[in-house]
Amino acid sequence: MKLSTYNSGNIEEIKQLFTQTFSDSEGQSEGLLIGNLAYELMISTDSYDLYGFVAIESEQVIGSIIFSRLVFESEVNAFLLGPVAIHTSFQGKGIGQKLINFGLNTLKENEVELAFTYGDPDFYAKVGFSPLVEKVVKAPLKLTYPEGWLGQSLLNDEIEPITGHSYCVEALNKPEYW
Repeated sequence: MKLSTYNSGNIEEIKQLFTQTFSDSEGQSEGLLIGNLAYELMISTDSYDLYGFVAIESEQVIGSIIFSRLVFESEVNAFLLGPVAIHTSFQGKGIGQKLINFGLNTLKENEVELAFTYGDPDFYAKVGFSPLVEKVVKAPLKLTYPEGWLGQSLLNDEIEPITGHSYCVEALNKPEYW
C-alpha cells in the first residue's frame, strides 16, 4: 500500500470512493452527500487551504482523507479533518489510522499547529484526537453531536483555549455537515 497526497487525476475516483463507502454504511443519500462534499472540497478550495491524501493498493484508491483550513479570529494555523473514507472491503485493517497519521505528519512538517475533526470519538482517539468543549474551541457551525468535536495540538500536548469564532472553507460551511 502506498500513501501519498492526492492529485487532480484522482478526483473522480476519490468522489466515487466517498460516495460508495458512505452509501454502504449510512445509505445512498448520505453517500451522495459526502461524495459531493469531497468533490466540492477538492475542486473549489484553494490549494493553500487544502490537503488531500490517498491510500493506493494495486493502482486503486482504497482510502482518502481531506484536511481543510479552519480559520480563527486569532492567528492560529489550523486544519479540519473530514471527510474520511476507506473502501468497505479494506476497513478494519488499520489503513484509516495509517492514512490519518500520514496526513497529520505532513501537516506538522508544514508548521500546522492544530488539527480538528468532527466524528466518532472512539475512532479518532486512536490517532491522537481528544474531545473538546466549545468553551475551549468554538466549532464553525452548530454541532448536532457536540461529543464529536475533537482536536489535537501538533506542537505540544494540550490545546489552549481559542477565543472568538472559527470559520471553515465554503464547501463545509453548511449545517447538514455539522
